[in-house]
Amino acid sequence: MVQPRRAQWIPVGVIVLAVVIDLATPRDVTSAPLLLAAPVAAAPLLPLPGIIAVGALSMAVHAVLAWIDGTFGWKQGVANQLTLLAVTVLAVLIHRTLEGQSARTRRARQVAAVAQAAVLPRPPSRLGDLKIAARYIPAEDEAMIGGDLYVVQETPHGVRVMVGDVRGKGLGAVSAVCADLGAFRFAADEAEDLPRLVAALEGALLREGGRRGGQEQDEGFTTALIAEFTAGLDAVRIVNRGHPPPLLLDARGTATVLEPSQEAPPLGMADLGTWSAPVDTFPFPPGSTLLCYTDGVTEARDEAGVFYDAAVRLPRLLRHRSLVGDPPAPAQILQLLIEDVGRHTGGRVQDDQALLALHRPAPDAVRFPRRPRV
Repeated sequence: MVQPRRAQWIPVGVIVLAVVIDLATPRDVTSAPLLLAAPVAAAPLLPLPGIIAVGALSMAVHAVLAWIDGTFGWKQGVANQLTLLAVTVLAVLIHRTLEGQSARTRRARQVAAVAQAAVLPRPPSRLGDLKIAARYIPAEDEAMIGGDLYVVQETPHGVRVMVGDVRGKGLGAVSAVCADLGAFRFAADEAEDLPRLVAALEGALLREGGRRGGQEQDEGFTTALIAEFTAGLDAVRIVNRGHPPPLLLDARGTATVLEPSQEAPPLGMADLGTWSAPVDTFPFPPGSTLLCYTDGVTEARDEAGVFYDAAVRLPRLLRHRSLVGDPPAPAQILQLLIEDVGRHTGGRVQDDQALLALHRPAPDAVRFPRRPRV
């Protein structure tokens, strides 16, 4: 367990405080109870030799203080020394227990990282002229796999993308994520257009729900954003099934929310009714970035309960960034967004965040203008 250096001085501070109290109070007042706290405080903060050293120092300080006060004897002094020894042994046992728990947590995180890479592999950094960046921020450090997903695939019909969020938690959500990704990877190559691709995803989720006893309809539906780029990257076609709309950032950092022309429910709810989800087409000029994310971003709130608004805040960050250097790359845009969400929420990650940025490079002439040097 690696602790900040300042925190490692806490046990010594406790001993110093005990000395000050003992010297500033009458002789019949002892600081032995406070000295008992020093080894316990050292248990989660110091390595094993440090804990033993703190315990030995506490015993030595107590002996000196008791000798100065004239209270060191068989009745109190020796009893306090034995108590300090016992507490030091207890601190060592606590340290060993914490070390074991820390090791198990590290192994669990390593397993989770491998599982996440298998379930949700990071997309390639480039497909043709399209630059790509993706990030996944879990709500809990120990739970690296959640219900958010992204996938980018080059197909005979152009580059196709899906960003989604499965309702629910735990293994059920991971199972639905696997069903979504597997269905997308197959159907993205086979489906001639987006409506057929969406229908294939819908059918896969319904079948998965049937295998899970109908749970999919109750808690496993998926909000999804399915996008398709034209061959020349001049336009992007989008089907939105109950998902937060993406942002289109132009070459100068201006943000446009790509709202769907018609609302549609999440995937996996076809048994409850029939809805049409139109395919909306938006221009995608050179220098543009399509920024997709899950509701871990849009529903992030500050202490006053105000939701995060990427369409307002992100352009300011991008303009500032462009004045001090080159235009930000897709990975830098995601990092700026993640850091700004953290500032908005005070560092509290309230829900999983899956983020995807897809950028069409622009000629130098239409890049962000730089501030002239003086």
